[in-house]
Amino acid sequence: MRTETDGDAPAAPNRLLASGTAVRAAVASAVRTALVPSRGKGISVGATGWGHIVNQAAGEWSDGRRARGERKRQAIIAATLRVLERDGTAGVTHRAVAREANVPASSAVYYFATLDDLLVAALTEATDSYIRQLRETSERAADEIEGLAQLIVEACGPNRPRALAERELTLLAARRPALRPAAQRWRDTVAEVARKRTDDPLSVQGVVAAADGLCARVLLGDELTVAEVSEVLYNALRPR
Repeated sequence: MRTETDGDAPAAPNRLLASGTAVRAAVASAVRTALVPSRGKGISVGATGWGHIVNQAAGEWSDGRRARGERKRQAIIAATLRVLERDGTAGVTHRAVAREANVPASSAVYYFATLDDLLVAALTEATDSYIRQLRETSERAADEIEGLAQLIVEACGPNRPRALAERELTLLAARRPALRPAAQRWRDTVAEVARKRTDDPLSVQGVVAAADGLCARVLLGDELTVAEVSEVLYNALRPR
């Protein structure tokens, strides 16, 4: 399966990492060298102590490598979102994301083998961010419904590029099934907010549908106030 849309995909890097034995051997060699003074007289370390030193050093080396890998992975996700905000879903390729992240194209393929992997990671990050914002906004608002209304209205301000990117990815889920679980998470979050106010399933569905429609209206240029959006959401909560 091709992973690029703008040319031949770079060959996926060899993912075989050094075994635990090889790592410990390399660390042991480095530690042994460090413990031997320049005059050639070794420092006596018991077998148990030596094993502890090697295991600790190997663990720290491995933890550091994992941390560096996670930082690079997050940088690639952030770059994917920037490309989405600027160029839309059509602009996302491994090469475009790698250029944006200032990493080799092979690194983008290493962490995200397919375009679907990249897009799912980007949508998950965007959704997680919206869920955090909803919680923070709700703490300042009268309740979570008003907090949701504020978040929807903010999509027409400085947050519009990110909101538009998230909406594009959500719509793309209709054609790319891999995106659907991530796309559903935001709707599940809105439904959870509604269930705190009603146990009527039709009302819950009404709030989710209303929130979707209001988001679309705002992104299409309608200037809505928090009061107007809140009124629509509260109206959807009324028992049918």
